Amino acid sequence: MARMIPCEDGDPIELADLIEALNDDAFDPGDEEGFAAMAPLLRRLAGNRDFLAGLAVAELKDRCARQSLENRYSAQVIMLHRASEKYFIRANFWPSPQDSVVRNSGLAPFFYHVPHDHNFSFLTVGYLGPGYWSEYYEYDYEKVVGFPGEPVGLRYVETSRLEPGKVMLYRAHRDVHNQLPADSLSVSINIMEASNRLPFLSQYRFDVKSCQIAGILTRSATEALLALAAHQGGGNARDLLERFAAHHPCDRIQFAALREMAIAAPDVDTGLDILARGTGSPVRLVAEMSRQEMNRLQAGRDWIEGRPVSAGA
Repeated sequence: MARMIPCEDGDPIELADLIEALNDDAFDPGDEEGFAAMAPLLRRLAGNRDFLAGLAVAELKDRCARQSLENRYSAQVIMLHRASEKYFIRANFWPSPQDSVVRNSGLAPFFYHVPHDHNFSFLTVGYLGPGYWSEYYEYDYEKVVGFPGEPVGLRYVETSRLEPGKVMLYRAHRDVHNQLPADSLSVSINIMEASNRLPFLSQYRFDVKSCQIAGILTRSATEALLALAAHQGGGNARDLLERFAAHHPCDRIQFAALREMAIAAPDVDTGLDILARGTGSPVRLVAEMSRQEMNRLQAGRDWIEGRPVSAGA
């Protein structure tokens, strides 16, 4: 499960004090022990009962101008600090089923009941309310290829909640949690690892009953641009797609290039030929995802080619 870090009570600090410590050149969020060493400071910030409300009021007075510029999340998140390529700090709101926002929008926007890991590490503390619940699991990332339907050795650890003052380190590619609603509105504060490499590291959704990967959550701008290039880019784009399919360092992008070329192919058979190349890839993710895509394309052949589809098909 996420690593719980016991912290003694200390005098409350300001957000600026935490930022000063995180800006030290020695801080490396990719180092577990170095990240864990920041837990006492995060715990002391959580002891400051006024800073978050004061920041929220200041944002409202400024019509949330900084949030518009720096916050890539939904209204569930307030960005507290984003001025470094190594990390950022945010506050998350966790509504309960009784709150009006859940009654109107449902639970899905808040990532409840979606078992997942993370492709980054982050340090979190309970700040307000009883805290969200989680079912915690662990798995061995190094043994996983990463395709949907792949069996994964998920190990259940416990069910607990992020209570006020409790500090936990979620470790990238190791900790899995199925997040459950808080009993009443709660707030957590996170120090998040940031890196330009994160869009190329896969984050997974899991089926904890079957212990399988249910889907890949990571999406990058590169994948969307590959689709555009395949359909609109001409010969120059084709060369680029071929190069990405053969040599891109991210397995997921290699497959995306093959998939988009297959989708843009003039007919089903040509698309299947492109994907067949992928099934022979020495990269296991590319080979398996190409096989799955071939099955989907073959299953949809009648519809794609405009032939009548039987009711039992």
